Amino acid sequence: MSFQFVNWKDDKNGLVLFTPSEFSFAENLQYLTRSASECLYEISGETIRRAISLRDEKLLLEISASDQLLSVRNHKPVTHQMKTEIAAYIHDWFDLGTSLTPFYEMAKTDRLLKMPAEQFFGLRVMGIPDLFEALAWGILGQQINLTYAYTLKRRLVEKYGESLEYGGSKYWLFPAAETIAGLTIEDLSDLKMTVKKCEYLIDVARLIANGELLKEELLKEDVKTAEKKLTKIRGIGPWTAHYVLMRCLRFPNAFPIDAVGLHNAIKVISGFERKPKREEILRYSARWKNWEAYATFYLWRVLY
Repeated sequence: MSFQFVNWKDDKNGLVLFTPSEFSFAENLQYLTRSASECLYEISGETIRRAISLRDEKLLLEISASDQLLSVRNHKPVTHQMKTEIAAYIHDWFDLGTSLTPFYEMAKTDRLLKMPAEQFFGLRVMGIPDLFEALAWGILGQQINLTYAYTLKRRLVEKYGESLEYGGSKYWLFPAAETIAGLTIEDLSDLKMTVKKCEYLIDVARLIANGELLKEELLKEDVKTAEKKLTKIRGIGPWTAHYVLMRCLRFPNAFPIDAVGLHNAIKVISGFERKPKREEILRYSARWKNWEAYATFYLWRVLY
């Protein structure tokens, strides 16, 4: 995890992060509430509570906002170094290091992006900082609707994830790759996933647990090379690879062009009676160079 360019300061109750001008906590909060089945954080009013694991220690973070500041409170005292790591985690999760000014300038004259860019101004590509969680979420969501994908995630998390109890509530962490790597297909059978998904999850977990697949190594590559490395893994097709490149590895030109949600969003905005063909999407996206990930995310947002 990179600690460079994370603009934050110490605070007696935790820490404070400074956010860019084109950032809206309210818009990101709205996105995070899209599923009532989410199990990895809790939103109450305008506050997010989320458990994370740092240095083998579980911490509960309470995140709120005022003006262009994000306030992060810890449920127990932590060292300055751990605060640095918490700041880096939040910075990554909310993609605070990206200036969206060029994206919004481009979107002003784009027939597909103009409306969502104005309506959801300040929305960020909300990240999934952990590589195993990102890959697992991509696998879980293959060929099923979003509602059932959340159901599968909750079953997996509540059976194999660790948790932290505070104030009478339980806060879950996504299962570690090492935990899933030690399982068999039979262990996962009562989660009601297909056998193939069970196999893919265990395979990916073992690659990560064995050090054969590392986020740090993928970040050294360009988007095409990173995609090739991911799609060599059984169960990881182009859609899943680009989803991970977009939400975990933060490649700005990641582009899940075959995503059904992208096709539906273009259909809705354009008023078409049919979904767009691939060549039509390529034509539309010619103007989005190096902003394909944000363009996709904003178009998806139209559907929620």
